[in-house]
Amino acid sequence: MTTRYKHIVISVLFLSAVVFAQPLLAQKTKTISKAELRDKIAGAWIGQMIGNIYGLPHENKYIDAPGDDSKWPYGYTKNLDKLKQYKGAFSDDDTDVEYMYLLTMEKFGYEPTYEQMREAWMFHIRDRVWLANRGALGLMHFGFTPPFTGDRNINPHWFQIDPQLINEIWAYTAPGMVKYAAQKSDWAALITSDDWGAEPTVHYGAMYAAAFFEKDVRKLIDIGLKELPANGRYAQTIRDMIALHKKYPNKWQDAWKEMAEKYYINEPDLTKTIWNANLNGACGILAMLYGNGDFQRTLDLSCAMGFDADNQAATVAGILGVISGLKGLPADLYLPIEGWTKPFNDTYINITRHELPDASINDMIDRTLAVTLDLVKAKGGKVSGKAGAEKVTINTTATFDVPVEFYIGPAARMEVNKPVDFNFYSDANKKYNWKLVGGELPAGITFTNGKLSGTPATAGKYNITVQLDNGKKFLKKDFELLVRSENIAGKASAVLSNIQQLNEGVIDSAWVTFGKSMYAKTPDVIRDGNIYGTTGSVFYSLAAKAKLPKVDYYGYEWKDEQSIDMLAFFTGGMEEFGGWFTSLNVQYKNEEGRWVPVESVNINPPLPKTDIVFFQPHFVEYVISFKPVKTKAIRIIGDAAVQDHWHKYTKNVSGFTSITELSVYKSENK
Repeated sequence: MTTRYKHIVISVLFLSAVVFAQPLLAQKTKTISKAELRDKIAGAWIGQMIGNIYGLPHENKYIDAPGDDSKWPYGYTKNLDKLKQYKGAFSDDDTDVEYMYLLTMEKFGYEPTYEQMREAWMFHIRDRVWLANRGALGLMHFGFTPPFTGDRNINPHWFQIDPQLINEIWAYTAPGMVKYAAQKSDWAALITSDDWGAEPTVHYGAMYAAAFFEKDVRKLIDIGLKELPANGRYAQTIRDMIALHKKYPNKWQDAWKEMAEKYYINEPDLTKTIWNANLNGACGILAMLYGNGDFQRTLDLSCAMGFDADNQAATVAGILGVISGLKGLPADLYLPIEGWTKPFNDTYINITRHELPDASINDMIDRTLAVTLDLVKAKGGKVSGKAGAEKVTINTTATFDVPVEFYIGPAARMEVNKPVDFNFYSDANKKYNWKLVGGELPAGITFTNGKLSGTPATAGKYNITVQLDNGKKFLKKDFELLVRSENIAGKASAVLSNIQQLNEGVIDSAWVTFGKSMYAKTPDVIRDGNIYGTTGSVFYSLAAKAKLPKVDYYGYEWKDEQSIDMLAFFTGGMEEFGGWFTSLNVQYKNEEGRWVPVESVNINPPLPKTDIVFFQPHFVEYVISFKPVKTKAIRIIGDAAVQDHWHKYTKNVSGFTSITELSVYKSENK
């Protein structure tokens, strides 16, 4: 081959490589003008405000049948008065937490840690929070961090709608970065939720990010579907909704009926609620499919689909707001009051969160844009061009790596002569490096890559120091390991309780939020080893109306004398008006058979210092140690909480406490 021919061949190959590489390069980046990017972020914020305020009158209204489409457009109805009262948009849980997250990103950067998010929750959220959000908040005040605050074992509302309505901001600050938005939305959803309860949030996150460049809602649904576990529950639910739309192309009510039959009427008892994440996610998908990109029709469909209607109305309206930008939203919906010239009078009034400042909506949009541009540039994108005509180039292949940090959740439950299998990590931070750098492990226990395993031989407390790193950032944290002596609750001849039978007749008037199959009929379950909220695992001391305050106790009696110096009390599910002790003491029977208090009581961690429901954690353990006693009977005893606000609605129900387990440990001092 001549040199000249070689050059020709090489040149042809080089040009071919360049030509064929162009589509690949084009797929990795997308470009949008800064002005259009801002307009679409404005569409997201204002679209959500429209959907939230428009949908509120329909919240939880259509359960047995969908809303009446002959009354479309529904309009703002009674909320017009509130819009006039506040002279602008007002906060609700569909926008206020995201505004809080914006403040958090401004303070700590576009990738805050779980600990920083926890601090924001505990400071700003002090009221108007329910279900999974309330469960997470209680666990935060107990000392846990995400993702344990959403763990299905200790947050019994892990499957509810909550994360779908508070996490869209992670996606519209990641325009076109579909994988990144889906991963970050999943990370954020785990603050309150778990498993398939987080999957609709992931799907919405992917759709929001993709909507900056894709207008077809059917294609958006498919894009989001690719980011879900293929065999996951919500992926199958989406496929079911697509099939229903195809089966009933012009009869959305028929599709609704089949959807409700499968995902509400026939939903398993423990996850059957009108706030179920999968159910409400299905409603949102149907609204998008039958709305086919028309904002007003989609908005009314979102409301008419029912259940927790305002939430999917806000989320879906936000997606359509990204697609069209503010310029494409119906002006009558963001200028509902005569005389307003800017969307919602350029006013966002906080009525829901502690010290969350009121804001100019334009300012919120500009601040969100600033965070977005910082993120885009950090993930391989850029901003170029002259002032006023800038272009934003986005790396669409960006992915999200969770911040390096320790997650704090339930401590290792260690008992002498029983095998231990405990992880300091969750799936999110498991991939980082874990190392034991200080302290002494209990005899028989080893530490390997963040896992404790083995069988402890001796009871006691052991202090260790663990290091976590990703090769760049190194963190250390001290942990106390408690190895307990033998649990003798199972050897007791009797279970003691002032309420020996759940009064099932008053459950419906107690405003309970869990499936009835969770409630045990007798307190015998407090020593079955099941410490979480599964079928028949939780005892509520519910009775007919009792004189207040009501005193509850739980304990055991043995035929032979026992030496005891520690109890462990596991709470059950907390309800809006009660379920917790406001005081807690330990008593034992002395030689004369009289109940007397133990001495030197220490409760770790201490009970909440307040009786406010938002501080009460579901399914946590309080370890109660005291000076050893020799006795044939022991019990915990205290006042059962009753919230005054709720008691007027629950006149036929007593105060009550909730418990899953009470363990009793032998004293090593014979």
